Amino acid sequence: MNGVIARTPRLTVRNWIETDRDLFHEINSDPEVMAFFPFRRNRAQSDELFDRIRRTIDDTGFGFFAIAQRDGDKPIGFCGLARTDLEPLLPNGTVEIGWRLARRFWGQGYVCEAATALLGHGFDQCGLSEIVSFAVSDNTRSTAVMSRIGMKADPSRDFDHPRVPDSHPQLVRHVLYAITADEWRARTPIATRA
Repeated sequence: MNGVIARTPRLTVRNWIETDRDLFHEINSDPEVMAFFPFRRNRAQSDELFDRIRRTIDDTGFGFFAIAQRDGDKPIGFCGLARTDLEPLLPNGTVEIGWRLARRFWGQGYVCEAATALLGHGFDQCGLSEIVSFAVSDNTRSTAVMSRIGMKADPSRDFDHPRVPDSHPQLVRHVLYAITADEWRARTPIATRA
């Protein structure tokens, strides 16, 4: 799958292209962007993940898509819909929405704009019945985005992430937010959906 997934007034959500590699590495190596992840990636690790994400998008239509400014197609981060791999904590087939943005673009509403478009894509084009998001419990920047885009905390589904190493106990506990297709449609008028 190539090309554009969604457009918003300021952004294009699309698959990655070769010229996005530097931005992708910037995000994955920045200590502030990655503050709630157990490690940062060097360039080789970042390029490997970049290639894997592009293949997943091509093969499945799901993954973490590039977010680019519409004016000039400049990449600024990513936002995507991905199938989780956390059974039995999350059932097979669960789809999460997630994002990362280069620090110089923080505070401008880009993540909410892209995530709102991708919720619409997930529910209206992909036929999903629910989309979840999860983050380290102290990651208030991410949970604030989850709330702004209409997701609700579901404490009964909070979990300890099994892939966080013992060296980072402060990153183990994750909170889960969710929104159903019915909740999305009730809060989003048809005229404003992509």
